[in-house]
Amino acid sequence: MRAVTTLSVVVLASAGIGHSVMASLDADIARVDPFKDMKNRPRAGHGMNVLLVGTDGRDKITEQERRRYRLGGAPCHCTDTIMIVHISADRERATVVSLPRDSYVEVPARVDETTGLQRAAHPIKLNAAYAEGGPQLTVRTVEDMTHLKIDHYLEVDFISFMETVDALGGVRICTAQPLKDSYTGLNLSPGTHQLNGGQALQYVRSRHVDVASDLSRMKRQQRFLAALIERAASSGVLLNPIRFRDVTRAVLGSVRADTGFGTDELLDLGRAMRNFSPSSSEFTTVPIGQMGYVVKGIGSTLKWDEARAAQLFQSMRDDKPLATPAPSASSGPSASPGPSASPGPSARPASPAPARPRGPVPVTVEVAPEQIHVQVENGTATAGLARRLDAALAATGFATNRQPVTAARHDVKRTVISFDPRWDRSARSLAAALPGSELQAVKGLGPVLRVTAGADFKGQARKVRADDPAPQGAPAVIRGDEKVC
Repeated sequence: MRAVTTLSVVVLASAGIGHSVMASLDADIARVDPFKDMKNRPRAGHGMNVLLVGTDGRDKITEQERRRYRLGGAPCHCTDTIMIVHISADRERATVVSLPRDSYVEVPARVDETTGLQRAAHPIKLNAAYAEGGPQLTVRTVEDMTHLKIDHYLEVDFISFMETVDALGGVRICTAQPLKDSYTGLNLSPGTHQLNGGQALQYVRSRHVDVASDLSRMKRQQRFLAALIERAASSGVLLNPIRFRDVTRAVLGSVRADTGFGTDELLDLGRAMRNFSPSSSEFTTVPIGQMGYVVKGIGSTLKWDEARAAQLFQSMRDDKPLATPAPSASSGPSASPGPSASPGPSARPASPAPARPRGPVPVTVEVAPEQIHVQVENGTATAGLARRLDAALAATGFATNRQPVTAARHDVKRTVISFDPRWDRSARSLAAALPGSELQAVKGLGPVLRVTAGADFKGQARKVRADDPAPQGAPAVIRGDEKVC
């Protein structure tokens, strides 16, 4: 009885300390009303949806930090990162869906708060909604596109991001390939790295590691969030009210949240996440139907695959997990065919094994060919060679511009791939499709790779595929434990 009584007192005291230390922070949270005067909103589903946006606010960054982490320049007052975080109704799962900042969207009609004039619906890039109408227009646009009701809004800037990572004692990130971006100063060798707040900011901001740009950056952001969850869960911070307060103070010190996202909600999430592990989270990106969708007055955008996106958001409304469970040790290779597969007649033991597809197996590469932009030129005296090379690469999936040209030289023996060193992973992926080609680094060349056809080109390109393929237009769904080191 004494032991039970003591335990009860400790539990109640801990709960009281937790509430008191969190209540002291509630008044410090900067508030915003992103749901003001919103009407005709989507019907609420199951679970909780938080719209998490990352802005480029940098007002409180020191001059030393600006120089060290390449944070100079004027902020654009736009959203660099846009994610929907869905917390399941049983608080046992978190689903994170990245929305590309360059997504083609149509902002709904509204009354401009500055001028008081009615503005018609019009197309923009998703990240421009914040610059045009702040959190309110951002939430309205996301709800209009996804038909998901957003329950809470959380806006994080550079300072709160850095302070959060430092409060946790850093986050461990691993990479199989070197990551280097001269714009942000990111420079990671292959292996495992413990990143402090400033280094983590470089990691999630870098867009010039490869030609995949924002898509690669979103993958790194997802990988970072998985590592952040792993760090929070393994460090004991969620079980210690004082440490939980310190970390939460760092998180909330320079964020903006909706008025309903207060002490009780934070404690609820904190208690739920005590049982969280990286496998409790899953990450994906909204399905893309068309890359490089050009819109007059806006430029190149990303157009969603509307059918697959609708399926994704319906699953979130229904509070269903997106990732398939990990196969058990007793399961055979065909037990878990992948996120988009479902059991069918071929899954029965008595059925014969399906026939293998004929033809060469595609070579696995780091960057998907459709994300690699290519200009082809003829380096020989053979008429039409560049046109055949352009067609061969396009048939393999590379984003050629379909406008081959004649090179300055006409005596090239070996096909040459010229590339900017910042896009070396794309160059290696392209070289895998052209065996025997020569790689030539050219500083300042930019994101478009140049292929000079040589006399060794025989008219065909080898098929390649990315190392994390998904069905065309379908998002790859990855559990958090598959993203951490």
